Amino acid sequence: MAKDWLEGIEDEYDVVVVGSGLGGLTGANYLAKNGHKVLLLEHHYQFGGLATWFKRPGGHIFDISLHGFPYGMVKSCRKYWTKEIADSIHQLKDVRFINPQMNVWTSFDRVDFTNILVNDFKIDRDKVEGFYTHLRQMNFYDDNTQTTGEMFEEFFPGRSDVHRLLMEPISYANGSHVDDPAITYGIVFSNFMSKGVFTFQGGTDTLIKKMIAELKSNGCEVRKCALVEGVDVADGKVVGIRVRSQNTGEEEFPVRSVKCKAVLSNANVRNTIEYLVGEDKFAPEFVAEAKAVRNNTSSCQVYMGIKKGESIPNIGDLVFTSKAPEYSIEELTSIKTSSHTFSVYYPETRPHLSQDRYTVVASLNGRWDEWSDLTDEEYAAEKARMCEECVSSLETFIPGVRDKIDHIEAATPRTVNYYTKSMQGTSFGTKFEGLKVSMELSDQIAGLYHAGSVGIIMSGWLGTMNYGVITANKMDKWLYEEAKLEAVLSAG
Repeated sequence: MAKDWLEGIEDEYDVVVVGSGLGGLTGANYLAKNGHKVLLLEHHYQFGGLATWFKRPGGHIFDISLHGFPYGMVKSCRKYWTKEIADSIHQLKDVRFINPQMNVWTSFDRVDFTNILVNDFKIDRDKVEGFYTHLRQMNFYDDNTQTTGEMFEEFFPGRSDVHRLLMEPISYANGSHVDDPAITYGIVFSNFMSKGVFTFQGGTDTLIKKMIAELKSNGCEVRKCALVEGVDVADGKVVGIRVRSQNTGEEEFPVRSVKCKAVLSNANVRNTIEYLVGEDKFAPEFVAEAKAVRNNTSSCQVYMGIKKGESIPNIGDLVFTSKAPEYSIEELTSIKTSSHTFSVYYPETRPHLSQDRYTVVASLNGRWDEWSDLTDEEYAAEKARMCEECVSSLETFIPGVRDKIDHIEAATPRTVNYYTKSMQGTSFGTKFEGLKVSMELSDQIAGLYHAGSVGIIMSGWLGTMNYGVITANKMDKWLYEEAKLEAVLSAG
């Protein structure tokens, strides 16, 4: 039966939010709570961006990216969402690193991690504390060209094992590597070292449903299956957007034009400039700067569902495993990588279910160029190989687990690109230089703002959520000043 997902929307809003990743959702909620008339549009059939989930036969629910985030999520959710959401965030206490250089089991908080560096890796405690102090003193506005790798070598010279222990979990968290600016590492690692790694109890489906309910209670209009085809600009200002219904069945509905004063794009920043708005609306030098922004790496996942009624032992919550002799960017992101992380979802993840269920998600870093040009046959073969290698690896921790798995499938950078429209299928946004371009959009076009995953430090669940708030705060102030100006002009 045909369905128009845009039925009932109004012709004009103060703000249109394009995309419902955590940055878009949180920005929309902030603006709605501050009294603005907000319309949030998501092209997918579910909200959440990469913070989402899917279901499969056999009662399986798979989380796309609910693997682990810093304690700061508790504070941000309490301040910008609800106490109920914040109170559902629980610590993951079992993080493991298993590779030819180490076998570590840690709670990944500062006390335990420091003791491991001192007692197991024989690093002087003063050197470890000095490293922490250096990270805490980092400032985004400092003109520091030091890379993460150079910083590691300064504090732990020649210790490739320590470099690996420090770098691998952050590479999985936000796609950063040793050749990225040290600031991109320092902020994120310091956040984790505060109190450890946390996750949302109830699953991503519960989280996003609660967020959507909160948005609606604050007066925000939310629509899914709604593809924004462009942002309209006149005289250097945002004046509206064009959107059409997707997944409508047999009937095709016309493109709708919606007027607005401002747009908050939660899309990839280069997608926003090159496709949603159009390069001709920006200064040529700004377009050149935007085109020079490098997209970050992407990721692959292998989703493994354990049969109903079966169980698996506790092997840890996050298990970083690799056969590579040392940390290597090339190996970690290669299509043939032996490095992957198992995120294990025990019944405690979804305690509300009537029956205990277990799932395992293997995450691997990936590069778009290695996946994008494969033929259909090559693509299917590579996914099958990846699934087999992940199951074989998991069997080293859980012998016989293969017989307990009744559903397995893989996602790749092509999957990310298909479902999120993210340029080159990046799941971590852009490299560091993308943050400046993102923050300067409104200098180019009045009313145009961005809150996607950029600059590495604004990636991951906490980074994107906080960036949504930062951008929404700027928009709130701009809208307030615009309203004052309109009032003055009307009175005059």
